[in-house]
Amino acid sequence: MDLILNTLTLTIRFAVALMIASMGEMFNQKAGIFNLGCEGIMTMGAFLGLLIPFSYGGAGSVPFAINLLGLLAGAVAGALMGLLFGIIVITFRAPQGIAGIGLQMFGVGLAGTFFRSYIGGSQSITGITAYPIPLLSKIPVIGPILFTHNPIIYVCYALIPVAWFIIYKTPWGMKVRAVGTHPRAADSLGINVAKVRYQSLALGGAMAGFAGAFLTLCQAKMFTSQIINGRGFIAVALVYFGQWHPVKIFLGALLFTFAQVLQTQIQIFVPSFQYYEFLTMLPYILVIVVLAFNKESNKLGPTALGKPFNREMRV
Repeated sequence: MDLILNTLTLTIRFAVALMIASMGEMFNQKAGIFNLGCEGIMTMGAFLGLLIPFSYGGAGSVPFAINLLGLLAGAVAGALMGLLFGIIVITFRAPQGIAGIGLQMFGVGLAGTFFRSYIGGSQSITGITAYPIPLLSKIPVIGPILFTHNPIIYVCYALIPVAWFIIYKTPWGMKVRAVGTHPRAADSLGINVAKVRYQSLALGGAMAGFAGAFLTLCQAKMFTSQIINGRGFIAVALVYFGQWHPVKIFLGALLFTFAQVLQTQIQIFVPSFQYYEFLTMLPYILVIVVLAFNKESNKLGPTALGKPFNREMRV
C-alpha cells in the first residue's frame, strides 16, 4: 500500500515540470515550429531558478516572493531564448532540427558556465516547500495523493484547461493553428505568420524556462548541469504522444512520470529486486513503443510543422 501511495503522490508532484514544458512545446509545434532546444531552455531556467534565491539568502530560508522571482526569471530567460530561436529559424530560415540541437547545447553550456562562475559548486536551497491543504489533505488515500503539495503545483495543473481554451477558443489560438496548418492561406487572410510564430516561441520558451525553474525550486532544491536529464526531449516526444492536445499531453506526462517514479520506489520498497536496470529504461521504452504504434499522430499534426515560410516564394 505504501508503494502505491508514494508512487501516485510523487507522480502528481514530479509530472509538473514535464507537463509544463510539453505544453510550451505544443504551442511551438501548433505554430509550425519544431523546437528541439527545449532541454537547453529548461536548463537555463533551472539555473536562474536557483540563482535568485541563492543570491538573496544562500542555503537558508528566503521569502516566498523571492522564490516566485526565481520562477519568473526562468520564464523570462526561456522567452528570450525562444525569441533567439525564432530569429534563427523564422527570420533566417535555418533548419529547425539542427538549430534546435544548437540551442540545446548553447543553453546547457551557458547555464553550466554561469553556475561555475557565480556559485562554484553544488549548493542546496530551501525552495518552495509543501503546504498540505487543511481538511482536504486528511481525506484517506486521496488526501495525501492530491492535497499535500506546494501551491505552485496546483497553479500549474490549472494551466491545462487554460492552454486548451487558448489554443481552441481564442482568436490568437486560431491564428496559431492556421499558421501551423496552412501558413500561406493564413497569410492571404492578413495573418502575420512570422509574428504569430515568434509569439508562440516566446510563450513556449517561457513555459520551458518556468518548468526548469520549477525543478530547482520545488523539486530538486539544487542545480547541476544535468538536472534536466533528457526531460526536454521527452517533452517534445510527449507532444506527438498526446497528438497536440493539452489533455492528452497531460495524461502522457502522468504516464511517463508514473513509470519513472515506479522504478525508484520499487528499488526502495523491494531492494531484493534484481532487474532495476530494466526499470530504469522502462519510462523511455514506454514512450518509444507508444510513438511507434501511434500511427494516427502523423495524420493529426500540423501539416506545416518544421517547414519555413517565405511569402515571396512557394515554400
